[in-house]
Amino acid sequence: MPQVSIKAVEMPASPIRKLTPYADRAKAEGKQVYHLNIGQPDIETPQGMLDAIRSVDFKVWAYTPSEGTASYRTKLAGYYNKLGYSIEPSDILVTNGGSEAIMIAMQACANPGEEIIIPEPFYANYNSFAHSAGVTVKPILSYIDNGFALPPIAAFEEIITEKTRAIAICSPNNPTGYLYSRQELEALRDLCIKHDLFLLVDEAYREFCYDGHEFVSPMHLEGLEQHTVILDTVSKRYSACGARLGCLITKNHDLWQAALKYAQARLSPPAVAQIAAEAAVDTPQHYFDAVKQEYNARRDTLVAGLNQIPGVYCPNPGGAFYVLARLPIDDADRFCQWMLEHFSYENQTVMMAPASGFYSTPDAGKNQIRMAYVLNISDLKKALTCIEKGLAAYPGRQ
Repeated sequence: MPQVSIKAVEMPASPIRKLTPYADRAKAEGKQVYHLNIGQPDIETPQGMLDAIRSVDFKVWAYTPSEGTASYRTKLAGYYNKLGYSIEPSDILVTNGGSEAIMIAMQACANPGEEIIIPEPFYANYNSFAHSAGVTVKPILSYIDNGFALPPIAAFEEIITEKTRAIAICSPNNPTGYLYSRQELEALRDLCIKHDLFLLVDEAYREFCYDGHEFVSPMHLEGLEQHTVILDTVSKRYSACGARLGCLITKNHDLWQAALKYAQARLSPPAVAQIAAEAAVDTPQHYFDAVKQEYNARRDTLVAGLNQIPGVYCPNPGGAFYVLARLPIDDADRFCQWMLEHFSYENQTVMMAPASGFYSTPDAGKNQIRMAYVLNISDLKKALTCIEKGLAAYPGRQ
């Protein structure tokens, strides 16, 4: 019998989706499952985006340019320049989702066997993208007790080697919700310049910053023009995850040209998604104001509710729509599966993502879970009740 490749066997499974069979079984048994495991917003997609799809009128559904259509890139550059990025349409490469932008960036910035430093916990698929690219992720721990702030620069210095090609961060962060400050980004700027490293920044959650905190991009800092690679997506900003449209932005012409080769190999980004996303740039500000207000209320509900449960600790995140909480349990993977297989309260249970899948360091985050507050407040409260009841009944409680 033919065997699959070693690379395929070693490809990490998604910690966000691996419990899906247990959730499906719970639903088949008639249980209500509250999904806090995945960042699929329930917020409605902007009407202008949907109207643009309905108005599509072409005779031939043709390829688009590998770098994206000129009209979309021009419109997109206008969006970023309102944020102070000072870019040209020629600095943008449109991709099949933010995922492809990350994967292309890793392949364009690092050779197989070279290293990218990423503060952990980090978005689990970074491991998958790096594995596909043959790149090694060197994790550097951040800690729940200080809200997952950027690790000390000295800790980065200790693990930089001749194989280090880049540092990657996500701000606001998935899975922690941490929002990096201007001071932290300036420290990373100085480090990248000192060691001649790329700085890859996943800004998928740029619009979701709370408590009046300032969002700072490396595009706002002087001196990083040739080092910065911004990775973005329409998925979260417009609640349009199914559009599968993202982009890579860099002022480094050589890097952009290298990334274009990968884009050409996959031919083109989706035509209809670009039409919809071009219309989405005109989404009025009141849409984002209402969405942010809703997420802020959900965050406050979830964080307060978790911290009221005996033995639970959850930092208050500054952005995105995730929390990462520490629970009084022996093993988060076991607990999350147990909640779906063996527990229900009033015929309801909760699906969560074990945090172990967001760490590379063995045994890190073993008693932590990530939750996405993408449900309405009423359902969040019901989910919190299930979690509290589940923790009280869980045989591995500590």
